[in-house]
This record gives sequence, structure tokens and C-alpha cells, in this order.
Amino acid sequence: MGVKGFVEGGIASIVAGCSTHPLDLIKVRMQLQGENHIPNPNPQIHSLRPALAFHSTSVGAPANLHIPPVMEQAPARVGPVSVGVKIFRTEGVAGLFSGVSATVLRQTLYSTTRMGLYEIFKQKWSDPATGSFPLERKIAAGLLAGGIGAAVGNPADVAMVRMQADGRLPASERRNYKSVVDAIMRMGRQEGVTSLWRGSSLTVNRAMIVTASQLASYDQIKEAILENHVMNDGLGTHVTASFAAGFVASVASNPIDVIKTRVMNMKVEPGTPPPYTGALDCALKTVRAEGPMALYKGFIPTISRQGPFTVVLFVTLEQVRKILKDF
Repeated sequence: MGVKGFVEGGIASIVAGCSTHPLDLIKVRMQLQGENHIPNPNPQIHSLRPALAFHSTSVGAPANLHIPPVMEQAPARVGPVSVGVKIFRTEGVAGLFSGVSATVLRQTLYSTTRMGLYEIFKQKWSDPATGSFPLERKIAAGLLAGGIGAAVGNPADVAMVRMQADGRLPASERRNYKSVVDAIMRMGRQEGVTSLWRGSSLTVNRAMIVTASQLASYDQIKEAILENHVMNDGLGTHVTASFAAGFVASVASNPIDVIKTRVMNMKVEPGTPPPYTGALDCALKTVRAEGPMALYKGFIPTISRQGPFTVVLFVTLEQVRKILKDF
């Protein structure tokens, strides 16, 4: 297998990543909803009406006047269709593909590495006598391959999240990266090289979970379908197994994905403390401010993206394997 596994996985991943990029963009925007809403610890300060706050005592305002505090309301959360329509109206068709250059680089680095390594582990760890690859070994191979791939591709991942999130900011606060290369260069200059690996622990953890659940599920479900003669080894089997694998991966990875998105997207200004000190701090603040279900923000676009992505990934992979089988 060797290099061939990396080439096959890389081609399939780039095709899948580009074709489902708008869905990934919507998912990122939804995961950032409500992030800037922080409850006011002293609501009384902002609850005074201007007319009362600046009146002198000569107008005879009652000294014991009680003004009930006005609690701030969190902004209404909108669904994936509304988010997509808003992006289209405000940013145009091109807005739905914001950060696609970063997606290409990310898939080239991250997915090519994880797919290629998984195939190598699959060959090395399969039973020599029967050729079987037990589920526990599939999961172990996915965890290891995903972790290594994520470490390699983290700079592109950070750039992709920022480029996708840029359009939701006011024009004066946007980073306006011209391309993934510009994003990486500017982050390195302005925030230091270490900023390119911001949230890397989350990226690695998420990638390990996604790769283990996605690749192991696909192989396991495909094997079960063929062994039980439910379907032949063709497009129907590939689509069924890949969509099921996408659902498993979405459920397992969404909480980590939300935290990863927020940590990577946070703006760190010189002389001011960062919004989050780390992954755990981000998780705690998110749950406290928005409730535990905030960790499943963007789940509908996640499964809407992960399902088609996984289907396109494995269907393309199977076709590429057929094309390159003689090489």
C-alpha cells in the first residue's frame, strides 16, 4: 500500500471537503452563536433609564424609587437554513465558500495523513492467517492515525475556522485574510508561531474520535453488510455504510468540535486576557452561560455535513481504488 494509500485518501478527502464546504461553514457559524453573550454581573448598573440616571434631586424624584433590574436576553438562535440564507444575502455565493483554500490545505495535510496511516495500520495489524481486522484494532488504528493527522494539519484548521467565521464579525473587526497562506503568515507574525497550534489538543482529540468512529464504523458496517449478504459490494453498500459512519462520528465529536471552534476563533488582544484560558475553561464557560446543550450547537449542520462528507469520501475512495488498483 505505502504511498498509494495516502494518494487515494488525499484525493477522496479533498473532493469530499470541497463539495461539502458550505455545510461546514454553516456549522461553524452556528457553533459561534451566543458566544459573545455574557451575563452582566451587575444588571442594576445598566437598568437605570437615562432620564432618571441624570436627573438632579431638584425635580423631586422619590428617594426610595425602586427600579426593577432589566435582565439581558440572549440573542435568538437560528437554524441552519436561516444561517445559510443570511450568509448568501450578506456575503453572496462566494461567502458560502469562505475559507475553501484552507479546507483544501487541511484535507491535504490532515486527511491524507490519517487515511494513509489507517491503511498502513490495517495492513500491519490484520490477522495474517484470516486477513480479519478486529473492531478493537480498527478503533486503535483510527485513534492513532487521527491524532497524528490532526497534529500535522492544525495550522490549516485554525486558518479555516477563522476564515469561515470572519463574515459574522462587524466590518471593522474582520481579519480579511486573502488566502490560507496569508492567514497562516499573519498569524505567525502577529500572534507568534504557537498560535498556529492554538486548540491543537482539542483538534487532536476530535480527530482521534472522528477517525476512530468514522473509519472503524465504515469498515465494520461494510463487513457486516457483506457477510450477511444484505447487499453486494457496490454503491448501495458504500453509501449505507458511509452514512451510518457519518452519524456515529457526528454524535461522538460534536461537543469537542464546538469547544475547538471557539478556542481557535477567539481574538487575543495585546495586554488583555484571552476570552478562554484553555479547552476546559471554554467548556465550563459555555455550559454556564448557555447550558449543556450548547455543546451540541450546530449538530444538525454537523450531521448534514458529516453525512454527505462521509458518503462522498468513501464512495470516491472506493472509485479511486478501482482506478489505481493496477498501480
